[in-house]
Amino acid sequence: MATSDDGIAPTLAELVALRAIARRRKPARQGRHSIAGPAASSLRGRGMEYAESREYVPGDDVRHIDWRLTARSGRTHTKLFQAERERLTLIVADTSPRLYFGTRVRFKSTQAARAGAVAAWSAIRDGDRVAALRGTSTEAPVPPASGTHGALRVLDALVRWYARPPEDDQGLAFALDHAARLLRPGSRLIVLADPDSIAAIPESDWPRWAAHHEISVLLLFDALEAAPPDATLPFQVGGQRVQLDLADAAQRQRWEQLFSRPLEAAVRNLPKRGVRAHALRGDAPSESWLPAGGAAPQVA
Repeated sequence: MATSDDGIAPTLAELVALRAIARRRKPARQGRHSIAGPAASSLRGRGMEYAESREYVPGDDVRHIDWRLTARSGRTHTKLFQAERERLTLIVADTSPRLYFGTRVRFKSTQAARAGAVAAWSAIRDGDRVAALRGTSTEAPVPPASGTHGALRVLDALVRWYARPPEDDQGLAFALDHAARLLRPGSRLIVLADPDSIAAIPESDWPRWAAHHEISVLLLFDALEAAPPDATLPFQVGGQRVQLDLADAAQRQRWEQLFSRPLEAAVRNLPKRGVRAHALRGDAPSESWLPAGGAAPQVA
């Protein structure tokens, strides 16, 4: 487990401390299909009226496996029933190598972990079950759970995932495809991502997902990426020291293509496809993307 407190790697202690942010928020109010908060009834669990089936995740009751759909699809599915009252908040963590970088206060990866922790605590505050996954086929998702226990399992995963770049990362597209199979209508999806990873997602996918789920994308970026100085900067690449002249017009244009434009495009285009987007700089307050009083987050 990471124990750094210099912003390079997240610590469990700092993620737990962010619970205080959620305690200061008002719970989100209920909307249609539980999209904006927990159900009004105190009844939780599963009833007897079948609603739909989704892909099985660890922690689901094996007594409710949908054997027919499992046989047809080749993947284990479980049945959901109308009496299930808790909404699911699923946190999808991009673990692209581009996130493990930063020049002010903390790495983008550490900010991603902190923002994910804020999302987890806020979900628990709203009465949701919370789960998490990343782009890999070698590690199972963190299964949905409510309360402090559910949040802590997600936080532990975020600490591990953002301590260093995982060697088995298969990309954000892989993670979102997996997420789409796990979510049921009315779920909330929080995506922690580098803008370049978002650029690789087909734009046609977002409206399809947003039609059934509430989606927020937190775009992690560094101050240097957004506003590089007109100067020569030293970098360490592959064990070699290189000089990048950002006063040169061609070099600066290339820099903008790699960093500024993917961020600008995501902030501009995601809302058009029903997705809330917020640009979150590495040195910004990790809760700055949160809405006030349970309202919908605003686009940066």
